[in-house]
Amino acid sequence: MSNPRVQTVLGDVSPDDLGRTLTHEHLAMDFTHFYRKPPKALADQFNAGFTLEKAGYLRQYPYSSKFNLVLNDSMSRDAVFNDVASYKKYGGGTIVENSTEGLERDLAFSKEVSKNTGVHIVAGTGFYIADMQAADNLHGTTEELFNHMLQELTVGCVEEPDIKAGFMGEIASVWPLRDFEVKAIKAAGELQPTVGCGVSFHPHRVADAPFEITRLYLEAGGSADKMVMSHLDRTLLDPEKLLEFAELGVYCQFDLFGVEVSYYQLNVDTDMPSDSQRIELIKTLVAEGKEDRILMSHDIHTKHRLADFGGHGYSHIINNILPRMKTKGFSQATIDKITIENPARWLSIDKEE
Repeated sequence: MSNPRVQTVLGDVSPDDLGRTLTHEHLAMDFTHFYRKPPKALADQFNAGFTLEKAGYLRQYPYSSKFNLVLNDSMSRDAVFNDVASYKKYGGGTIVENSTEGLERDLAFSKEVSKNTGVHIVAGTGFYIADMQAADNLHGTTEELFNHMLQELTVGCVEEPDIKAGFMGEIASVWPLRDFEVKAIKAAGELQPTVGCGVSFHPHRVADAPFEITRLYLEAGGSADKMVMSHLDRTLLDPEKLLEFAELGVYCQFDLFGVEVSYYQLNVDTDMPSDSQRIELIKTLVAEGKEDRILMSHDIHTKHRLADFGGHGYSHIINNILPRMKTKGFSQATIDKITIENPARWLSIDKEE
């Protein structure tokens, strides 16, 4: 056994040094695949960039602006840098960057941001949904997907060989699961015990998806206590269903804090919960003794959620949510467990390199 470590874009650090951690964010990515046409009557509000007059429309229909869905242009980079610097100022320690193959991650930018802000950044490896994969990936075998992630975790990432990924994720799927996505999930389950790293999954927007992904991962050999299921605050909104899922022993992640518009363009049949409702779902798990399997984040993946574009930014949880949790009866010890101890335990790797 080696000393436990977390593999950041600037090298290994001790899990004890991470501080308060956001476990599901993006610093650079392209989400234009998910563009949705705006309501016909409002189409002229989405013709070009951002103005103050358009801010309300963008909050309501964020996926109707292609400009909003690009988080790797020069304007985004400046805004992200400023936002991460603010996160550090307000007490943030670490950001886990979940962009994987298909989302156009930018590891060099993550390294630059980390170096200049002092915030630890942990990069992921893996594969987003099948529809966003290059042909070479799409037709890869489970073994080839396994080997790609193994290399990025233990040797170096393809486009930045001096950076090692620190976890697998976000590994994404639609519903029903595509063949490629099943291979990626199984590859992650097979690889996890070999490397000892954490894994994060993106489920589709149906209640059955988290259960099926977890089954495939566990049957492939992955450890439950190293697995995160993302986006439960738009997927398992029934408290009984959430508690049923929590019994599987994986980390339950609530990572859409800051989204306060109930209309959800990517699943119009489901009402997006408010931050207050997210806190109540977390409270339900804490009441059942699950506080050591809860994580929190924002999943910032569009411009309009960055502070420079009128959004809440990466500091929202620290500045607005944690104080609210105190007023709703959460102890400081529980808050620290969810935002410091749980992320450090999930990200910790204690196997020899």
